[in-house]
Amino acid sequence: MTSDLSAPPVLSTPAEHTFVEDPTSSSAIAQAKRPHRTDDELHRVYEIARTAAEIHQNGWTRVALQFPDAMLADAPWVVGALSSELDKLDARPVHKDEGTETGEDSTLQKQGKDKLQRKRLYILADTSYSACCVDEIAAEHADADGVVHYGRACLSPTSRLPVLHIFTSQKLDYDDVALAFEKEFPDKTEKVVVMADVMFQEHMLPICARLREKGYTNIFGTEIVRDPTGTIPNRKLISLPEHQTDLELNQYHLFHISTPPASLLLTLSSRLASLRIYSTPSSPYMTTSEPPDPSATPGMLRRRYALVIRLATASIIGILVNTLSVKNYMSTISTLKDQIAAAGKKSYTIVVGKLNAAKLANFAEIDGWVVVGCWESGLVEQEGLWKPVVTPFELALALQGEESRVWTGEWWGGIEGVKEPSAADTTTTSDPAKDEEVLEPAAEDIEGGVDDEESEPPEFDIRTGMLISHSRPMRVAIRSAPTNGTEANGTSSTSNQKDTSSAIVRKATGDVALVNGVASPGAEFLRSQRTWQGLGTDHGAEDDEESTVIEEGRSGIARGYIVGADPGRT
Repeated sequence: MTSDLSAPPVLSTPAEHTFVEDPTSSSAIAQAKRPHRTDDELHRVYEIARTAAEIHQNGWTRVALQFPDAMLADAPWVVGALSSELDKLDARPVHKDEGTETGEDSTLQKQGKDKLQRKRLYILADTSYSACCVDEIAAEHADADGVVHYGRACLSPTSRLPVLHIFTSQKLDYDDVALAFEKEFPDKTEKVVVMADVMFQEHMLPICARLREKGYTNIFGTEIVRDPTGTIPNRKLISLPEHQTDLELNQYHLFHISTPPASLLLTLSSRLASLRIYSTPSSPYMTTSEPPDPSATPGMLRRRYALVIRLATASIIGILVNTLSVKNYMSTISTLKDQIAAAGKKSYTIVVGKLNAAKLANFAEIDGWVVVGCWESGLVEQEGLWKPVVTPFELALALQGEESRVWTGEWWGGIEGVKEPSAADTTTTSDPAKDEEVLEPAAEDIEGGVDDEESEPPEFDIRTGMLISHSRPMRVAIRSAPTNGTEANGTSSTSNQKDTSSAIVRKATGDVALVNGVASPGAEFLRSQRTWQGLGTDHGAEDDEESTVIEEGRSGIARGYIVGADPGRT
């Protein structure tokens, strides 16, 4: 066929077959539909003066500006306004007492040097992972000294670059918020914690004051702190009595201003008595989405627990890296590897960038995934995904035994709180090689012997009821390997002669393929599932039959077949 080709094949999509519309949904508002806003409004929303003052004070000369999709259309204007403000600060006259110890001349020289080193601003238009996280990878490509992150953020600590968070200043109708609050909580003595999205945090104190004026006595506001592991992530209660440092939040309701992300919704619903949401009006600075129904969170938690049950019988678990910026993500990956290995399972670390079902489907060997990311991006929607994708918290539940696995309804989506395998877990999942040494003498006393693997209780899939025989492949690999040097060298000359005289050695049932001497269930999957071995390989060696003489089969048409040369046989 290659001789018939007159030109190389076209490997790209022709122009006439390109998509008429972009298949990837964008959360940004189209430029034609964006309302007209004055420069004064944009100055207030993006806090141009404060941003320029922070950049000037920190001495950053190369600054990366990270925008979410909804604010990306304003990025050119922000760059222009910020550059003008920085030029004004660089040209500001410096008083003699603000100079260095060498005097006014040295100060003027420093001013001239700063003017030569004009600030350079870079727009980060597409984040490597989630928009809530700081994209340190893209910022380092621009050799930035710091990052200015606009919009809502998960506030996860970064590992390399300093960050300035500009949540933007949004408008809020206090009267409408108060009316919605009175509708949800008619009882003035109800215990309520008021929380707002970071983009509306500046309105927290005025709203709490307005509610107290209306007669509510048990209202507690929140302020932003960098503590994702708190009872309310990244929040601390304010206006507490002097003798109290914390509250029993499971007795309090939560009134949340603006639509929370799904991960925060699950976290708060599992820690407080109830959750009520005040949906803010649509804004050109925010992503428009349908407000979630808090009453649906119990069903969401049940679906998450179903994924835990599916992952409990997985033999190969993929560690899906969904961040390269969150602090301590490398140590979390190491801890997850130790936890998976202690359970007798195999892990593979995968980095694919932004997640989608097509990327994950390429790894058919993986039975389930655990996401390493921030506490917001750790929750991956299961729609369209072939294998379960869980959080580190859910993985810890899946690795526990049926007797000890108890879910109290608590849920967490981040990498915070991932713990090293405890001594109790190590005792429970002891070294299979040592167990084999202890059980081997007992096996000899029994007629026919008892294999270590056969002595373990059977494991069944709760969903299908089927027996799972390969949920812990690494224990099988350790049992199959020789445990000491004597066994490795052979216990008799007969076995040595057999090994040296056999060119082909049959693979024992249950053994796992080795790569550089290390057990690899992934390689075993490729060998057994992705390699065509010819017809009849679906039968075991015990089903092999001797070859027979080839006979002629039936021929003819459907209404009258003929068998061989005998027209009477049909």
